[in-house]
Amino acid sequence: MFSSKTAFVVGYTGEVGKQLTKELLQKNIFARVVLIGRRKVDLGTDATSANAEQVQIDFDAIDQHKAAFSGSSVGFCCLGTSREKSGKDGFFKVDHDYVLNVAKVAKESGCEQFHLVTSGGADKNSFLFYLKTKGLVEEHVEELKFPKLFIYRPGMLLSDREQRRIAEKTINFLLKPIYTLCPTWMSVPVETVAKAMLANLWNKPKAENGVEIVNNAEIHKLGGDFEKMFEQK
Repeated sequence: MFSSKTAFVVGYTGEVGKQLTKELLQKNIFARVVLIGRRKVDLGTDATSANAEQVQIDFDAIDQHKAAFSGSSVGFCCLGTSREKSGKDGFFKVDHDYVLNVAKVAKESGCEQFHLVTSGGADKNSFLFYLKTKGLVEEHVEELKFPKLFIYRPGMLLSDREQRRIAEKTINFLLKPIYTLCPTWMSVPVETVAKAMLANLWNKPKAENGVEIVNNAEIHKLGGDFEKMFEQK
């Protein structure tokens, strides 16, 4: 179904993006995978597929880089930053403006499926700036009316980051008993999120408008079923 098609990944250097890229290159699902970012990175042992291509762009001038999105029937957006790293304005710029601009260019370029990672609790009416931003970008991307739009709302992402913050380590340690007893409630491994996104490639959104919100528990289920689903394709 996708063996002759092209997909792009934005945010492929982040934790979810790296796992998604790894799965895409190992499973060889698409004829061509375009990895779009502000810098190129060493893909290491993941760069085993000849169909992978890295394209460096300036997100502040995305209209000058439309060619990077041309021909992609599927788009994966894992783009994001933190308020701690980029400040309040910088966070909104990346997690809302950049994401929305990527979606706009993708839609204009003929993208049929768009997969977007936001956050559990995303709500445009939230008093929390983080969740409000995520809710706003969801709404604005929905307004573009992709034929198929999947929005993933994971809980706390679990990963082996190279530079994990001390506070995050502490939180993970304190909440570990909850993770163990109720693994689908508050958290999810980044590998599971990546596999859930790929599992949905063959699915149809449940809503008539072509949009599906995938919560944390559903991400766990899809991620767990991915290998079996892939073998059947």
